[in-house]
Amino acid sequence: MSQIMACIDGSSASPAVCDYAAWAASRTGAPLSLLHVLDRKQFPSEKNFTGRISLGGSQKLLEEMAELDARRSRMALEQGRLMLEAAQQRVAETGFSQSTTRQRHGDLVDTLADMEGEIRILVMGRQGEDGDSVGAHVGNNVERVIRTLHKPILLTPASFRAPRRILMAYDGSETTRKGLALIASSPLFMGLDCHLVTVGEDNARNRNLLEEATNQLRGAGLSVQASLLQGHVDSALRSYQRDNDIDMIVMGAFGHSALRQFFVGSTTSSLLRSAEVPLLVSR
Repeated sequence: MSQIMACIDGSSASPAVCDYAAWAASRTGAPLSLLHVLDRKQFPSEKNFTGRISLGGSQKLLEEMAELDARRSRMALEQGRLMLEAAQQRVAETGFSQSTTRQRHGDLVDTLADMEGEIRILVMGRQGEDGDSVGAHVGNNVERVIRTLHKPILLTPASFRAPRRILMAYDGSETTRKGLALIASSPLFMGLDCHLVTVGEDNARNRNLLEEATNQLRGAGLSVQASLLQGHVDSALRSYQRDNDIDMIVMGAFGHSALRQFFVGSTTSSLLRSAEVPLLVSR
């Protein structure tokens, strides 16, 4: 059975990741798995120092260096285990008691790619451990994960608020149509107010696009408020989110351009950096 998968690390976003993952698991009825990945590049299981012998190191010194690295890796592994225990306790305090923990040693993106078949929704912080001190900077792994996985990815801010109203940023692209289908079919969104927003010229194409999407969501039983906005896409969406007290933004990872198939769309990237609410990215 596919799971809600939550990525746990030492960042300040991890408590909110736990809360949003528990919220998603409770609403969908899916199992919740808490995942910690120990970076193999930073903490290799074995390190070969033999190449440094020619630099004058003694055998004893090399052995001490290897032992020091081995101890460092064991401590990092234990720290990860304790993080998972704390995360599981946090999830239990929300009232969701059926989470499991998993720990892997490797590259985060490669690990998630291997697990992709098990993932229903991936939950992770917008910033990793290194991103806490750099303001609006998005964690290095976030865009790699979005480019690699073909599952919905919920990127969380540093604090949790149970979503009541969602904003679907809709431009008719393939990924936003998938987002629309996700909203229409998933119990995650049932009972929430949906604001469907297109930013563009007030013309027949955009009005028809919005009307078709509105009918699809209303046909699925959702309460929908549709709006066609003008202006710059990023600022228009941010203003609308603040003015309407929106709790979550849903949008596609890419726009129409074929070139953007190799990158995260510019609007998505901008909102990743600036959004004050969680962002659910559809692929």
